[in-house]
Amino acid sequence: MIWIAVDAMGGDEAPGHVVEGAIAATRQFDLGVLLVGQTALIDAELRRHPGADAGRIRVVEAPDVVTMAESPSAALRRKPGASIRIAAEAVARGEAAGLFSGGHTGATVMATHAAFGMLRGVDRPALAATIPTPNRRAVLLDVGASVECRPQHLLQFAVMGRVYARVAFGIEAPRVGLLSIGEEASKGNGLTRESHQLLKASLPSFIGNVEARDVYRGHADVIVCDGFTGNIALKISEGLVEVIERLVGEELSNTIADYAEYGGAPLLGVNGVAIVGHGRSSAKAVCNAVGLAYRFAADGCIQCMEADIASAAAPHQ
Repeated sequence: MIWIAVDAMGGDEAPGHVVEGAIAATRQFDLGVLLVGQTALIDAELRRHPGADAGRIRVVEAPDVVTMAESPSAALRRKPGASIRIAAEAVARGEAAGLFSGGHTGATVMATHAAFGMLRGVDRPALAATIPTPNRRAVLLDVGASVECRPQHLLQFAVMGRVYARVAFGIEAPRVGLLSIGEEASKGNGLTRESHQLLKASLPSFIGNVEARDVYRGHADVIVCDGFTGNIALKISEGLVEVIERLVGEELSNTIADYAEYGGAPLLGVNGVAIVGHGRSSAKAVCNAVGLAYRFAADGCIQCMEADIASAAAPHQ
């Protein structure tokens, strides 16, 4: 059975929603969960779910928590018993095949990077967000893990994004676009212009630049950008959705805007399975995120990414 380490202390409603969602995942998928965090609090939540399968749940003590207000690097140095650190180390030791955390994103990136190392052929990690389009879901990356990037990093993001789109959404031949301020290859800054040329030479699936207004139109299945640009694009989108939700009611959140359906964003590029959830993750979101970690592990996504990256980079070495 595949085990997933869950940072039970990560998120605004932890450990309640996290434990509830993790238990739901054990019922929906063929997996077990390591609930990592303060044992007394986790046990109290488990008592609220007497029907849970004890054979699929293990509790791992982690006395400390990285709060949202803390510097992730300083907190991880001061808190060797932080729940995200203990969860990442459990994966590194082989006690679990992947992890989920809805806690401090920076701490999750740093802890997994330290515990897993980077995937061979990848220089920077990328957070891959799921975005809705009229026909099917698409992937936007990076949305915050790597702020400063070079063209080869965007090529790596594109290759990893294609694997994610195939595994998570069943898209056989994902189309790759580059987020820029115009469709022409000459548009954008130095990074986007150089990245356009590299992606065009390296990926037959590259369709060219995608303007911001076309991100949600479904022209591309994978859209790549640096983490600074992607994070701004994602946060603007989230803010717009929240405003529209207040104006039109809950119907929107029950369709394209329900992030709980997606669960979380995979942290691609580290040499292990890590899913990063929203701080406001509901139990449903946690369940789906744990399920995504399970699918990544079961389908050998890390090995697929490593092979595809080696293939894409070979002509340029």
